[in-house]
Amino acid sequence: MLLQLNDVAAVANAERSIHELLARHSEWFLAQDDGAPLALGNSEFDFSIAHRRLIFSSWTETGSRSWRITAWSWTGEKLSLEASRRMGAEVARLELVPRASAKAIVASIAAARQARCEKLAQLVAQTSVCEDEGVGRRVLGVNSNDLYPESNTQHPRNHRLKSMPLAKIESATLSPGMRRDQPGRYARIVLRLPHERIAVTATVANSDARNVDSLFSSALLWFNRLQLRPKRPVIQKFLIVVEHNVLEAAQQRHVLLRDSVRQRIGLCEIDEAWQQLEAARQFERKNLWRKRLTRFPAPPEPEIAEAVKQILGPIIGIAPQAIDVVLSRHGQTLRYHGLPFARVRRVMDRDRIWFGIEGSRRRLLDEYHEQDWLKLLRDLEVYRHENCHDRRHWLYRAAGEAWLESILRRDVSRLDPGLIVAPLHAQFRTSHGGPIGVVGARPVDLLALRHDGRLAVIELKVNEDREHVFQGVDYWRRVEAHRRRGHISTAKLFGEREISDESPLVYLVAPALRFHPSFATLARTIAPDIEIYRFDINEDWRAGVRVVRRERVNA
Repeated sequence: MLLQLNDVAAVANAERSIHELLARHSEWFLAQDDGAPLALGNSEFDFSIAHRRLIFSSWTETGSRSWRITAWSWTGEKLSLEASRRMGAEVARLELVPRASAKAIVASIAAARQARCEKLAQLVAQTSVCEDEGVGRRVLGVNSNDLYPESNTQHPRNHRLKSMPLAKIESATLSPGMRRDQPGRYARIVLRLPHERIAVTATVANSDARNVDSLFSSALLWFNRLQLRPKRPVIQKFLIVVEHNVLEAAQQRHVLLRDSVRQRIGLCEIDEAWQQLEAARQFERKNLWRKRLTRFPAPPEPEIAEAVKQILGPIIGIAPQAIDVVLSRHGQTLRYHGLPFARVRRVMDRDRIWFGIEGSRRRLLDEYHEQDWLKLLRDLEVYRHENCHDRRHWLYRAAGEAWLESILRRDVSRLDPGLIVAPLHAQFRTSHGGPIGVVGARPVDLLALRHDGRLAVIELKVNEDREHVFQGVDYWRRVEAHRRRGHISTAKLFGEREISDESPLVYLVAPALRFHPSFATLARTIAPDIEIYRFDINEDWRAGVRVVRRERVNA
């Protein structure tokens, strides 16, 4: 049972108890929301009390990160934490597992996921016929009138899968984990019917709409490999099983696939208890544009706080190509090559400045902290620089995509001369008010406009990311929905410039050697009317972005 941290005494007791636990083990695994665990030493994370709150800070693969702990528990095998950041806009469940007991926990997780995989295989094999009005009986999405001509009658339109053991389970295994010693998240099931073989996949870990891009990427790559195997009969049909909370997001991805791919892939919904399957309703492209959307407000005029002009103006002047000011909901944020390091907020009719890198303690900029402020600026100047001598330093490695974004914000025509330089919308949200972790609230890296009036959705990566393609396509879907309703023109996001009556272009950008090996395979699965372009940039992009190759990837 989680212990809530509702008062100062609870916070102090938690901090003392947790430090006693940490003293017993020197190495831990950190996992967020059942994601891939990250190995950490005791020196790489910390629990501390700040402003009567328990703060957990750690180094992650994307840089340093801090969380406020709202509840905790120790089960004897793992330390569970309820955490939030960004004023509660992002919440997560964190788990710290001692390395000594990690093998036993991994083994139990693998066993539980394998059992769920086998349960799903039995369920799908035994419920392999569905009834659909006007279609007749269908075997896992395959028309079975030829197999059962006597049953070619009309049925109630309930899409209910009826129990009838037709298929034999050929295999039921887990996908490979992120690392060799980790269990996979997805079931990989092959069923054998009288005249064909059918593949089935589903998430056997915690199911969440935020992971639907990963599900589709994994599923399509596996399906592609199955089709290349010589074993006969060749697998031509594929079923993706999802829970209700993932169904809508899965339908949105499914309908954007190329017709030749989509016709061989079916969606099926499984109930919460994993006892019953239903064929997902038919979803057409026009369904994407029917959902009600909130119009964008008019873009605010950027107002630089007086504190920024008077106090930080000389600092910005020292490194104008490195420091930029970003308007946020509660004031301004100063970023050094994309890395936030100071924030200006208005408190009691006064502009106050706090400084500190995310993951470190924030300090008020005053005479008592002047030396700390100067040290931070020196460190940024030395290590957050394209010619940094220590490229393993975390200030150099942190927030790489934000660094690339900051370069393109200054001149996006480096990417494509056809793009107008300003206005350019970075971290653009197509929906407002939702938690940051929710799929629909993820911001588009860059939303730009070409001189010919076409919108360009730009998704940036600096490391290999298998979900690169589907993230870009999801952003295209959301921007296109607003474009069709005229929201982008009405909000005058690009001033008086006319928006073309054509769907946006998708620009997927990464260093030439940092595209995932599966990029081309996944890109070819997307419908050709969604124009996706791959932009390979130079590996030393920190010294200046140059496009070394540009090509259409899904024509």
